[in-house]
This record gives sequence, structure tokens and C-alpha cells, in this order.
Amino acid sequence: MIKRSILALSFGLALFSCKKINHETHPDAPSGWQFFDTPTEESFRGLSPVTGDIAWVSGSGGTWMKTLDGGDTWTHGVIAGLDSVDFRSIFGFDAETAIAVSAGQPAVIYKTNDGGQNWELKHQEVEDAFLDGITFSDQKTGFVFGDPVDGKWMILKTLDQGDSWTPIDSLPLAADGEAGFAASASSLLAEGENIYLGSGGTEASLHISADQGKSWSKFPSPLIQGEASQGIFALTSTGNGELILVGGDYLAPDEIQKNAGIFRTTDNQWVEYESGPLGYRSGVQYFPRFNWVIAVGTNGSDYSKDYGLTWNSFSQENFHAVKLSLTEGTIWASGGKGKVAKLTF
Repeated sequence: MIKRSILALSFGLALFSCKKINHETHPDAPSGWQFFDTPTEESFRGLSPVTGDIAWVSGSGGTWMKTLDGGDTWTHGVIAGLDSVDFRSIFGFDAETAIAVSAGQPAVIYKTNDGGQNWELKHQEVEDAFLDGITFSDQKTGFVFGDPVDGKWMILKTLDQGDSWTPIDSLPLAADGEAGFAASASSLLAEGENIYLGSGGTEASLHISADQGKSWSKFPSPLIQGEASQGIFALTSTGNGELILVGGDYLAPDEIQKNAGIFRTTDNQWVEYESGPLGYRSGVQYFPRFNWVIAVGTNGSDYSKDYGLTWNSFSQENFHAVKLSLTEGTIWASGGKGKVAKLTF
């Protein structure tokens, strides 16, 4: 079993260094997806790969799954017996430790320290709460966000790896009808002192805090907006001052207009892209190994080699979420009917 000290080092490197010296030959494009046989047909929107071998997933029916051998075999179960709850967010630290977050009611956060055998309730929110996603900036500091309540975004913070959660001191304001999406639990990102939150609904905006939530700035996005099904569904950072956002309208999965955006954090400007993904996209992930950006959605998967300026389709397989392993070497995706895969190239 991989020792926690080694995994902690990998976690730190993955979060704070997106560029590594790499002498391997770079393939020109992804070749597709390697699919795995999984023991359930639940829908998986929660996804958290740790290494090329270890990955956690979660989803409908209260289901969690974990592999320790790169997807060849899986262990699975129901979190705390909650078989009617959809756990759309999960964050795995190693083979033993993970945090799962529900979407809808009850709005709960659970943690396991024994590889999924037991799950302990760490936090429960009010009855009108809807939790959308989870992110960690280091081994101890993490955030969970939810739809606005009383005109303010719900953002919880932990300083002890998820054992306790409290609201941040300064909650950003939300417009009437503005909301988050739990389609892939990917519209909240913590990176060092920075927190980025993408929204949708009546407004599709990028909310940014440069001081871990003490103060906030709001930047209206060019993505499609105005309806409850439209907006920013996921975002990722290149580590070089660019945020790449995807979304669109999940009720119009083939629509290619206003479904992506590039935001330059060095001067807080939007960059116009040349061609976007080929439809609504619910997940996006920067892959520093080859400087690719991978986007997934209900009608296929796309990649960009120029930080989101142009996109090309490489698969018609549909997924909900796409994530980078903490060791940065592999890209995983998850979707409906128990679908889990790893990017091939």
C-alpha cells in the first residue's frame, strides 16, 4: 500500500506545480478512453483520482466506489446506508481517506478513514441547502459550496481535512436566480489563496477571491445565460494565469455557441476563443503532462492544445465529470450507468 507520506508529497506537487520537466514524447492528440468493468450501473458525477491506480467515485443511490489497481477491480458500497441520496462530490486523499458530499436533501458531508468501510457524518446543512461541489487547496484546507441562500452563496471551509466545517466569513452575493451546478462538482476551484466559483442560471459569472474568501470580485462571463439550464458548469486552471471554463445549456446538448470561456487572471480579462467544444460540456480538466485541456459532456469529449483557443472532438462517448489524478499523470472520467474510464494517448 502506498504510504501516506508519499501521497501527501504527491498531493502538494499536484496542487502547487503544474509545470514539470518532462522529456517524454508528446502525442499529438488523445486516442480515446479505456473503459472499466464496474459492479454497478449508478450514475457517477463524483470523481477523485489519486494516482494512476487509486481512484474514488460517488453518485446516485448513495453509492461510492474505489479502485486500487487502475480500474481492474472495484470495491463499492452505500455511504452510511443512504441509498436514496445522490453524492455528486467526492475528494480522495489516499486509499483510505475520502470526503463525500451530497447534492439535494439531506445536505450532508461524510468522511471515511478506513477505505470506505465506515462513513462518519461531519456536517449537515439547513433544509433548503443544495451542495454543488468540493475542492481542496492543500491536505487540510478545503471548501464546499452550495446554491445561494438569502441572496448569498453558501461556502463552507475546513482546516482539518474535513473533520469540521464552518461558513467562510465573507459570503459573496448572488443575483436573483443565480445558482451553481452539481453536474460534475467542478465549478469551484481552490488554488493557493485563490478561490474561483462559476455560476449559471439568470447570470453566468465568475466569482473570485484572492484571500481564501475574505473578499470577492465578480466578473460576468460570455457564456450563455438567462435560463436555469444555462451557464458555467466547470472550470480548470492552467497554473499560468488562465482559467478555462465550459458549460452551455444542458437542455440543448448539441449547441456550440457560448459554451466556453477563457479568463486571464493576470489582468482579469476574458479572452475570445476561436472554436469551442462541440456541445454542452459539464466537465473540464487541464492536463499538464501534455498541455492539453479535456472537456466532457453528454454528446462527446473534446481536447484543446492551445489553452482553450481551439477545440477538437476525439470521442463521442458521453461523461459527466473529468478529473486529473493528484500525481498529475492520468485523466479519469465518470458518467451514467456505472461508466468510469481513463484517457488514452
